[in-house]
Amino acid sequence: MRILVLGGDGYLGWPVALHLSGRGHEVGVVDNFARRQYDFEMGVDSLVPIKHLQHRVRVWEEVSGLRITIYVGDLTNAPFVHRTLEEFAPDAIVHFAEQRSAPYSMIDQQHAVYTQVNNVVGTLNLLYAIADVNPEIHLVKLGTMGEYGTPNIDIEEGFIEITHRGRTDVLPYPKQPGSFYHLSKVHDSHNIMFACRIWGLRSTDLNQGIVYGQETPETVLHPDLATRFDYDGVFGTVLNRFCVQAVAGHPLTVYGTGGQTRGMLDIRDTLACVELACLHPAEPGEYRVFNQFTESFSVQQLAEMVVDAYSGTAEIVHLDNPRVEEHEHYYRAAHTKLLDLGLVPHLLNSRTLTSLLSVVERHRDRVQLEAIEPTVAWRSTASVLRTSGAVRSESWAEAETSDA
Repeated sequence: MRILVLGGDGYLGWPVALHLSGRGHEVGVVDNFARRQYDFEMGVDSLVPIKHLQHRVRVWEEVSGLRITIYVGDLTNAPFVHRTLEEFAPDAIVHFAEQRSAPYSMIDQQHAVYTQVNNVVGTLNLLYAIADVNPEIHLVKLGTMGEYGTPNIDIEEGFIEITHRGRTDVLPYPKQPGSFYHLSKVHDSHNIMFACRIWGLRSTDLNQGIVYGQETPETVLHPDLATRFDYDGVFGTVLNRFCVQAVAGHPLTVYGTGGQTRGMLDIRDTLACVELACLHPAEPGEYRVFNQFTESFSVQQLAEMVVDAYSGTAEIVHLDNPRVEEHEHYYRAAHTKLLDLGLVPHLLNSRTLTSLLSVVERHRDRVQLEAIEPTVAWRSTASVLRTSGAVRSESWAEAETSDA
């Protein structure tokens, strides 16, 4: 297939592009390098150093003999999106090209507005381009389990059958997002579903859980093919943060009681899920949802697993939770559709955690412990950011305008 990966320079977009290329698909990647600009803004960097996209593509071609086509541009630029689809002529589009951090979206008004405009407008431009260029293109969109929130009933895969006053219908599952980022994903879902209904487009929404892992069969072929490893308080994921804290000799910081439960999956399963969705496309006019995770853990469970897997001594401390969320809640979500398509999951175990800890050990000289501290408070309209070692208050009036 011809597959265009949007956000192909990112943590997941890059290894997905390599995986699809290695599996024999013709791959193009699109990126505006906004994710790298967020690092400059935050004053942090990936724990594992990453090369620029053009260099990584050249190394991939040398290692594999396979070509990846690069398109540099922004999805909020509608003419660019149209031109790219016309030139590459994809069979499928994998859409990772969004601002994906909940804390970043909650810093202040500017960051909330940027997140929603970047994500929602970019996806709208993409939908219009698909409808105009080729409605047969299958859109595989990265959603998030965070769209659902933590309801006190089982979470279904996108839709729920409801009987009300004697009448029954299948309706979109109610959404309770926990940040302006998650809200942008909800808006995306509604817009995509609407476009499928009125224009006959085909789309698969992959409501993904929290991804862990940094190495894939393709990225380990050469050091310059490495993908990101984020651990800071704004873009870092919880398991990465715990691994870095353990290796650095810092207590593992659990927010609140640690009873917050989320779906998780190995990065290698992300690659498999994306390809399975591409190989088994939605029908014309169909909007479908796959819940893309393999296991559920509480934050406290993850911290304890890291402590048990670490060869040294590590302890757990509890901090006030900067987020507004239930610390103890019911969480049971369906995730059978990808398994039905053939997904064979990699489950989280001591071997996986040891591998993650080894990645941290190799790059421990790059750890910035001050970057791990939570600096974004959900209840504040203007949070304090740590940027390049300095502390400043970020507000609409004081913020610099970004053209990312």
